[in-house]
Amino acid sequence: MKIIYNKEEAVEKILNQQVVAIFQGHSEWGARALGNRSMLFDPRNPKAKQIVNKIKGRQWWRPTAATILYEHRHDYLDMHTLDESPYMTFAIDAKQKAIDEVPACVHVDNTCRFQTLKKEQNSNYYDLIELFYKKTNVPILLNTSFNLKGFPIVESFDDALLTLQNSDINYLYTP
Repeated sequence: MKIIYNKEEAVEKILNQQVVAIFQGHSEWGARALGNRSMLFDPRNPKAKQIVNKIKGRQWWRPTAATILYEHRHDYLDMHTLDESPYMTFAIDAKQKAIDEVPACVHVDNTCRFQTLKKEQNSNYYDLIELFYKKTNVPILLNTSFNLKGFPIVESFDDALLTLQNSDINYLYTP
């Protein structure tokens, strides 16, 4: 089993272009993964979308989403009148910085579906992205739901282990 228990190792795996699924806290409900049941990958990799979609069994062209540290949102996104997007529910116009630095998160129409994240919303997930930011100067991680095509999002730790065993996900991070 490839299980990671600390954020430093999880970030190192992501930096080495490995897909790291995160399993922590309570389960998530709704249309989006918000950092408790997510697959994470380096958004700077222009092939990230294809890599993650292949693992999930989705079409190659399906867009991916990301999580950005709240205080950096205006550097990458044209938020217009929006202050935040904590539930990843909006397609937001990408600024040139996003197009250049995180191509995996920018759709063909130059929009992005981002979750803005404040520390008080999910401190462990925030700290993970902050550590990635300290190492890359990019305050963003690609984030897609921790599930495979035809299956619901992972609910229990047993579901997480079963998904890890039956996929090409490289590691499971459980703090």
